Amino acid sequence: MSFVHLHNHTHYSILTGLARPSQYIDLAKEQGSPAIAITDSGVIYGAIEFYQKAKAAGIKPIIGVEAFVAPMGMENKTVENRYSSLVLLAKNMEGYKNLLKLCTIAALEGFYYKPRVDDALLKKFGAGLIALSGSLSGAIPKAILENNEKKAIEIIETYQGIFGKENFYLEIQHHPEIANWSIVNSKLIELSKKTAAPLVAANDCHYAKPEDADAHDVLICIQTQKNVKDEHRIKFVGNYSLRSPEDMIEAFRFCPEAVANTVKIAEQVDLDLKFGENKIPFFPTGDKNTHEYFRELCENGFHQRYGDNPSDIAKERYEFELDIIQRMGFESYFLIVHDFINFAKNNGIIVGPGRGSAAGSMIAYSLRITELDPLEYGLLFERFLNPERISMPDIDVDFADTRRDEVLKYVTEKYGEDHVAHIITFGTLAPKAAIRDAGRALGYSYAIVDKIAKTVPPAIFGKYAPLKTSIAEDPDFAALYKNDMEAREILNTAVKLEGTIRQVGTHASAVIISKDPLVENTALQKAAGGNEGIVTQYPMKPCDELGLLKMDFLGLKNLSMIETTLGIIGRTKPDVKIDMEKIPMTDEKTFELLQRGETTGVFQLESAGMKRYLKELKQNEFGDIIAMISLYRPGP
Repeated sequence: MSFVHLHNHTHYSILTGLARPSQYIDLAKEQGSPAIAITDSGVIYGAIEFYQKAKAAGIKPIIGVEAFVAPMGMENKTVENRYSSLVLLAKNMEGYKNLLKLCTIAALEGFYYKPRVDDALLKKFGAGLIALSGSLSGAIPKAILENNEKKAIEIIETYQGIFGKENFYLEIQHHPEIANWSIVNSKLIELSKKTAAPLVAANDCHYAKPEDADAHDVLICIQTQKNVKDEHRIKFVGNYSLRSPEDMIEAFRFCPEAVANTVKIAEQVDLDLKFGENKIPFFPTGDKNTHEYFRELCENGFHQRYGDNPSDIAKERYEFELDIIQRMGFESYFLIVHDFINFAKNNGIIVGPGRGSAAGSMIAYSLRITELDPLEYGLLFERFLNPERISMPDIDVDFADTRRDEVLKYVTEKYGEDHVAHIITFGTLAPKAAIRDAGRALGYSYAIVDKIAKTVPPAIFGKYAPLKTSIAEDPDFAALYKNDMEAREILNTAVKLEGTIRQVGTHASAVIISKDPLVENTALQKAAGGNEGIVTQYPMKPCDELGLLKMDFLGLKNLSMIETTLGIIGRTKPDVKIDMEKIPMTDEKTFELLQRGETTGVFQLESAGMKRYLKELKQNEFGDIIAMISLYRPGP
């Protein structure tokens, strides 16, 4: 007999779970489990990462969530109606889609301390889901501990009605250190016989191995702003690791069917997610098809840029790019970018001349998405789009930062609020932050913790080495670890905390624009920190792999300065008309200014080191500026 863990919290249960998805998957494979579930608290952040890594390891992934159910309805936001927990697992594609909807509505409408659903919502989106009664904070264990059997049976029957009798399980756990679990387990076995609700064994895992328990305890202290010496604090008593199948079978020898049901549930799960599909929105083209409309637009732009008698080289390059874009199915992408850039320019919003590999596209230049001729500067289209490496095009667009929101509003209104969202990001504990958080939670003084944090070897190219590496390879840090017991305790904990998610944020520029309502592909929630707007619950990489279109709307202060300057000139010198796109690239006074290093406020040329080398180089053509930036700010 094998065993499958169906109730597991990763570090996407922020400051509650310690293990990374990969740690659970690697351990499950090592233990010989055929499958494993992810059930983070109220969110589905890590589902795609978990799914892909489990598939790669040859283990069946089960996507789920520990939902929070408001007993008196989501609209009731009072302390008496906070929540009870309920584990939901996607049985199939319908269940997965319903999980996305439940997590979205819970976050956008039901949020009160936690993202919450209610029974009415579960009834609406319960198809394709398997439900487990959850931990001691579940509604049924609560009723048992209130000595209210009638209420417990009513709740069981409600969930049997919502999910189907064969899809609702009573979850028992083995934590003998907690007296309430002994009471609840005994009663659940009794209620199982009365209601025909099957039993299932779980461990409510929050970390990978038993030796991670102390680090997890520190993590809970960080979350609750306590330290381990505080007697009145939340503490996980018992073993909440990914216990081996043998250990779980032995622990539940009093109820072998509960173990067998973990495998039965895993076998019922049939979920096959698709990746790499093109989900670019349809761009409205009137009575012409997309192909005709796009070609006509490009043709007009090409002749505006290169005249009525372009060179053979220009014509060959133009047809080459057009063919690749059409064959790869990215015409709508270019039309979308062209449209919102057009909107910005028509409304006096300063747009950057082009950034990154997109500047190598003649089609982008012809559509006035970029303003530099790729032929003149020898820029390669293949760096931007390459049929040998199928991936979404990526055009980053700079706007004046004071008016970027106007462009976003235009895009949202055009494609629909339910089709546009920002992308979530996750802030993880870097080496110094891990040391400071660990030290505080362990009860050490600021002076001791600060001394250790300041001993961390300096970052190389902006990146710190992992603490484990520094302890092994840096002589001073290794000596501190070896000779100072307090430092050793803090660092041992910090090593386990390092890389754990500490908070969520919003990507500074990335926005998803979707063909279908976004909730068909990702759960959504409100942006963190009181910011307006909606964000995806999946971070950038999963969104990209699901085929969702990501656009970068960058707000650039320098462009706002230019816009302000043009406004001042317009008001004070009405006879002077300046067109940014027609400023000559050979202006001598500009090069004299650069040669003197007077570049404060000039994008990428204003650092002290850059000014020093500008004075030495004495550039007198645009190519010199290209060389200067390329040499001073090398990319990958």
